[in-house]
Amino acid sequence: MAALIFNGGSTGWKIAAYDVAADAVPIAPAIAELDLAWPSAGDPDDARLTFRGETRSLRAARGLEGITAACDALRAGGVDLDGLHAVGHRIVHGGPHLAESVGVDEAVEAQLRELEPLAPSHNALERAAIDAARELFPGVPQIAAFDTAFHRTLPEDAYTYAGPYAWLERGIRRYGFHGLSVAYCVERVAHLLDRDARASGFVVAHLGGGCSVTAVRDGASADTSMGFTPLDGIMMGTRSGSVDPGILTYLARDDRSATASDFGRRMDDVLNNASGLAGISGVSADVREVERSANDGNARAELALAMFARRAAAAIAGAVTSLDRFDALVFTGGIGEHAAAIRARICERLSLLGIALDAPANASRMDDGRIDDAGPAVFVVQTREEWYVARECSRVLGSL
Repeated sequence: MAALIFNGGSTGWKIAAYDVAADAVPIAPAIAELDLAWPSAGDPDDARLTFRGETRSLRAARGLEGITAACDALRAGGVDLDGLHAVGHRIVHGGPHLAESVGVDEAVEAQLRELEPLAPSHNALERAAIDAARELFPGVPQIAAFDTAFHRTLPEDAYTYAGPYAWLERGIRRYGFHGLSVAYCVERVAHLLDRDARASGFVVAHLGGGCSVTAVRDGASADTSMGFTPLDGIMMGTRSGSVDPGILTYLARDDRSATASDFGRRMDDVLNNASGLAGISGVSADVREVERSANDGNARAELALAMFARRAAAAIAGAVTSLDRFDALVFTGGIGEHAAAIRARICERLSLLGIALDAPANASRMDDGRIDDAGPAVFVVQTREEWYVARECSRVLGSL
C-alpha cells in the first residue's frame, strides 16, 4: 500500500513514500525520502530541501507552500503520488485520549489543537501538514500515529507526578514521547537477537535533537524519561531536560518587571530553545560542532559533553530498575546512531552494569548491529519512524 509519510520535527519534515503491508517485518526500503527544513530562525521562508543526496535552497513558507515544493520534487524524481492510499503523520503528543493510531477527522483535529501548547514545536507543524495534504490529496485518508501511544502501558507509579493528586485529575501526568522510534527499535532488536520482545528487557536511548530513555519490559513501556511535555528528562540539543523547579520560582520572584504570563513565555523559550548542549557550550546544538570545539580546547563545550553523558547514563541506569531482566541497551536517534564518542562516554559510566563496548565496533558501526564486548548486548539501530507510520497506515485502513 503506497503511503506518503510526514514526520515533523522542530525545524521541518522528514517525508517518505513507502509501500508497506500491515504485517510487514522490518525493513522495507523507502520508495523515496526527502528532508524539508527551515534551519534559519532569522528567515522563516529560507528552506532547505534535500533529496537523493542533493540539497537546494528555496523560498517557501512552512505549510502548504513548502510541502507543495517537496511533492513537486518527488514527482520530478519519478515518484508516483497520484495513486496514494494514505497520508500518514507522526504526531508527538496524543494526550490522554488519542491512545492508538487513528484516521484523522474533525474530532481528532480538535484534540490536536487542544494539545498544541504541550508540544508547540511539533504538533503545530504536523497540523500544518494535515491541512496541506487535504489540499494536495483530496479524498486520500490521513492517518495519525502518536509518540505517546506506546507509553500507554506505563504503571501508575511511573506516570504520576509527586505534586498534589489534583494534578493527575487534571490530566497532568507523564505521557512519554519518541514512542514510535522506541517501538520500532524494540521490534528490530528482538529480530536481530532472534528472541521474543514479549519476554525481554530493553533500554532504548533515543538521543538526538530531543532525547529520551525508555525501559521496555516484555515489549511494553515500563518507564520513560520524558514526561508531561517533551521538555522533561535528560539534557538535549537546545532543551534543558529536568531542572530543579525551585530555579523557576526563584527567577519568578526575582523578576518583578513582567506579568506571570510574560515570565512563563520567556521561561518556555529559554528551557526549550536556549538550554541543553547549545546553552551550556555556547557553540551549537549539533553535537559534532560541540565535539570539534571541545577538541580545540573550549572548556564550555567539554562541560556540555560531560554533562550530556552523565545525564544519559544516569537515566539508563535508572531505567534498568524497571526491568525484570536486562538483555540490551539500544542507541538510536541522530546522536545515538552517529556519535561513537558520546556512546563510549555513556557506556564507560555504565560499567557497573556489566556493559563493555567493543571499541573498534563502536567506532566503525554504520548500520544496525552490536557494539558490545561483554555483558548485556549494546546495539546501534537506525530508527525508522516513517516506516513504522506507513505500517500503521496499512493496519488502520485494514480495520476500517
